[in-house]
Amino acid sequence: MLTVFYSDHIPIPLPDGHHFPADKYASLRARVAEFGPDEPVRLLPGTPVTREELSRVHDTDYLRRVFSGELETKEQRAIGFPWSEGLVERCLMSTGSTLAAARVAAQNQWSAHLAGGTHHAFSDHGGGYCVFNDVAVAIRTLQAEHSIEKSLIIDCDVHQGDGTAAIFSDDNSVFTLSLHGKKNYPLRKTVSDLDVPLPDRTDDFAYQDALRSALGEAWACFSPDCVFYIAGADAFEGDRHGRLSLTKAGLETRDQMVLKACLDRGIGLVTVMGGGYAPDQTDVVDIHAKTIQLMARTVHGRQGATSS
Repeated sequence: MLTVFYSDHIPIPLPDGHHFPADKYASLRARVAEFGPDEPVRLLPGTPVTREELSRVHDTDYLRRVFSGELETKEQRAIGFPWSEGLVERCLMSTGSTLAAARVAAQNQWSAHLAGGTHHAFSDHGGGYCVFNDVAVAIRTLQAEHSIEKSLIIDCDVHQGDGTAAIFSDDNSVFTLSLHGKKNYPLRKTVSDLDVPLPDRTDDFAYQDALRSALGEAWACFSPDCVFYIAGADAFEGDRHGRLSLTKAGLETRDQMVLKACLDRGIGLVTVMGGGYAPDQTDVVDIHAKTIQLMARTVHGRQGATSS
């Protein structure tokens, strides 16, 4: 059974008219809760990350200003959310949920968080709807707990994981792979271990060729203990901020390629959702739910084969 964590029980307090699709998380959890017996999941609420765990990645002064509400207006504008105590509470819960999923994956299992993928958060500042870098905090915490040594981040959000790349620059224990829109946010990219910038309107077949090549290159030079997969829905052809042209079927194939690579190597996997900004929120939920469904079916099939 696939263990799946959620954090939407702590709402994101946003002003009326804010364009971030916060409701998608509760809708996704409801959809996952309806999965059938062939894709069993165990849905669990996460637990808040601690300040000590955050400090393994984030600058002390940045954390102080986040917790005390002293972020400057320009910093809040860069993040995209107005500061509030509720926002801090949600970010703690979301980061903690990714960490909880990672602790499961560190036991050579698969797990997921129905949010997360906040890869635009740097050590000393946030950006792009990201306050804390959940994957980086999870990796550093598991390393500190001696649960893992080496991690591979497969970032398939349409926006480059600039914060993650910066945090792990010159760190041989973490390999950062990012497939993203060449002309998309952020305009100024950070150098990942392997960047795959894609032109506007990249379709299913071109994307799959690029992913296949990138995965081959990553596995050829790096042997991780655990994989972190950011399964962004924003490469979808109907996404407001995507600029690529992947269909839902193409995104499903993308997921299958990543899952098969991990399955073939018998490696632990934690999946987080990343972005998704299609005008019809149902499309985003469809894409994310399919990712979780594929994971659940794979885990169920593997456990059935083991027990037979």
